[in-house]
Amino acid sequence: MAIISVINGPNLNMLGTREPGIYGSQTLKDIENSLLQLAHQHGHDLLFYQSNAEHDLVNNVQQSRQNEVAVILLNPAAFTHTSVALRDALLACDTPFIELHLSNVHARESFRQHSYFSDIAKGVICGFGPKSYELALLAALPLIEKTPRD
Repeated sequence: MAIISVINGPNLNMLGTREPGIYGSQTLKDIENSLLQLAHQHGHDLLFYQSNAEHDLVNNVQQSRQNEVAVILLNPAAFTHTSVALRDALLACDTPFIELHLSNVHARESFRQHSYFSDIAKGVICGFGPKSYELALLAALPLIEKTPRD
């Protein structure tokens, strides 16, 4: 059994009511419940976290080593385009991660098309709404098998 950390950035706590035409009608809790079931089906556990504060997200990433996290699924939300601090935390913790987004960031405003994470992520999944989380978890499974354990 491995631990998968799902880290969610700002405003994702508003899913279900926030611009449903872009982000869908599922709440973050709905996504968490669905992902927890999928993780358990594959014999893994899930840590699910959301914050609107950059420093809290950085702290959570830094805790991944102590929490023995095998892989991180990261939806940095608006911090995708601004957070060098979160990028540095991911590099420092050296836990493999997959960047994910509900919307297709490449089909949106030009400022949303630059990510501080894509070049250091194992992969990027975007544009599939809440299904992006499930796709990211499935993509993480081979990474878990390659993650050395102490």
